[in-house]
Amino acid sequence: IRAVGVEDPGSPQHSALYAAAGVATVALPLDAHGPALAPLYRSGVRAVATTPAHQFPTGIACTARRRAELLDWARSVDGYVFEDDYDGDFRYDRAPVGAMQGLDPERVVYAGSVSKSLAPGLRLGWLLVPDALADEIVARKRTTDLGHPTLDQAVFAHFVERGDYDRQLRRCQRAYRERRDALVTALAEHFPGARLSGIAAGLHLIADLPARYGPEERFLARVTAAGIAVRTLASYTHAGADDADDVAGVRLVLGYAHVPPARIRAGWR
Repeated sequence: IRAVGVEDPGSPQHSALYAAAGVATVALPLDAHGPALAPLYRSGVRAVATTPAHQFPTGIACTARRRAELLDWARSVDGYVFEDDYDGDFRYDRAPVGAMQGLDPERVVYAGSVSKSLAPGLRLGWLLVPDALADEIVARKRTTDLGHPTLDQAVFAHFVERGDYDRQLRRCQRAYRERRDALVTALAEHFPGARLSGIAAGLHLIADLPARYGPEERFLARVTAAGIAVRTLASYTHAGADDADDVAGVRLVLGYAHVPPARIRAGWR
């Protein structure tokens, strides 16, 4: 595999990461159900990286039908779906979404980590891979960084076995829900008429501000002059991709995981 399809909009780091491994990326647009199928079939790739539980950054939850269609595509090209479950543990207003990996373990590479639940500095994550890829991935991991420290893994395994990790996830869920609610309340108060999406799960939301706050360039110039750094949805579009969703308004991507409610409320004053 020399090219991977990536969601557009999506994580801006993906292209550089894949390029460092000698793999090209092909930007694939989304529709209301997840990665759009027609562009995927036309792309010629045999692997696609996706965030089906809570797409980053749009917040789309991939529908059951689209999940099945993505797996049909993978079988048809003898390819793979890379399932990045980056915030799948955090659901507030909807039931948890099952992993695609359970639907076809031989076509899905599933990735998760403790970055959002414990600390990104631990650098602890995991892959569930098809049997056909396991030996090659283990060998590549060994030659890349000689493997992860055994002690860290053993401590985390003990943490899981004792039920402490489940308790930690529940604590995080309560804290993140409180922070999300504080952000939603602040947006309603200070940007009346803003439409919010992606708020049922995850650690960020999309705020589509009323047209009176646009155009986007003017809004960004004003907040920058005030010493405020924000990112718009457009900044997550991959370089060279067609801007099929060009709008006159302002669409902000706002994260809240690391900001206590008091600071969220104070930040709007």
